[in-house]
Amino acid sequence: MKLHIENMEREFALEILNWKYEKPYDYYNNDMTAEDVKELLDGTYFALVNDKEDLVGFFCIGKNAQIPDGHQYGVYVEPYLDIGFGMDPELTGKGHGYEFCSFILKSIEEKYRKTIFRLTVAKFNARAIHLYENLGFEKMEDFRAYSREYLTMVRHSDSI
Repeated sequence: MKLHIENMEREFALEILNWKYEKPYDYYNNDMTAEDVKELLDGTYFALVNDKEDLVGFFCIGKNAQIPDGHQYGVYVEPYLDIGFGMDPELTGKGHGYEFCSFILKSIEEKYRKTIFRLTVAKFNARAIHLYENLGFEKMEDFRAYSREYLTMVRHSDSI
C-alpha cells in the first residue's frame, strides 16, 4: 500500500464521519455533526491516501488525540506529542496496520525530531495494543472515562 499525506479536506472529513466499524470496534463510529466536521478540519487532522487517491485513513496530533477526561487522572502531564490513528474500516484487521502507522510515525518524525509520542487506546482493543507494541510503544497509564477503560502508551521517535 503506497501512501501519502494530504491536508484534511471537507470531502475527506465527511467520508471519515460516515465510516462504520463492526462490533466491538463500533465504539469508533462517529456522528455526522457540524462540530465533528469542524474538529476534523481544525488543522490537527491529516488524511492518508493511496496511489489511487483513495482515502485509507487519517491521523491527528495534539489535544484532539487525547481523551479529555484523562487530564483529571494526570495521564497527559508530560509534554509528549499525542497522536491518534484511524483507518478505513474496510482495511482494518487485514495486516495493513504496521505499514499504515509506521508511515505516519516516520513522516511526523521528519518534522518533530527526537520527540516522544503518546497515544491513548481503548483497553478492549487488543488488536491495536499489539500493533502499537510492535511499533515500539510501551504501556504507561490506565484510566477510566465515559464508561470505558483506556491505556496510554509512549514511544521514543527512534523506535522503528
